[in-house]
Amino acid sequence: VQLQASGGGLVQAGGSLRLSCAASGFTLDYSAIGWFRQAPGKEREGVSCINGGRTRYTESVKGRFTISRDNAKNTVYLQMNSLKPEDTAVYYCATAPTCTGYSGIYFMDIFDSWGQGTLVTVSS
Repeated sequence: VQLQASGGGLVQAGGSLRLSCAASGFTLDYSAIGWFRQAPGKEREGVSCINGGRTRYTESVKGRFTISRDNAKNTVYLQMNSLKPEDTAVYYCATAPTCTGYSGIYFMDIFDSWGQGTLVTVSS
């Protein structure tokens, strides 16, 4: 079971990026996939999660980020628009049976198959 995040890069404030989370060794159809990020000097936090047709977002990204899945490609995406410098972080994806707890303090114990992450840098 492996997840690989990709799609990060350098973008100016107000710009957009689309991150991909590709799964191998298991099928995403029946799993929840969460996106998380860790900014320099800060703790990792939950950003968004998708489980079936249900999506969740942390307050700071609502209206700007959109999570989606392509079951045929076994991939989950995070479309990030109107990026801000405070979105700068390494972004990770991970899996769990449900999205419950993705934004709580125990998500590192609930979610697994963490990949290496992809760096997003937003310049002002």
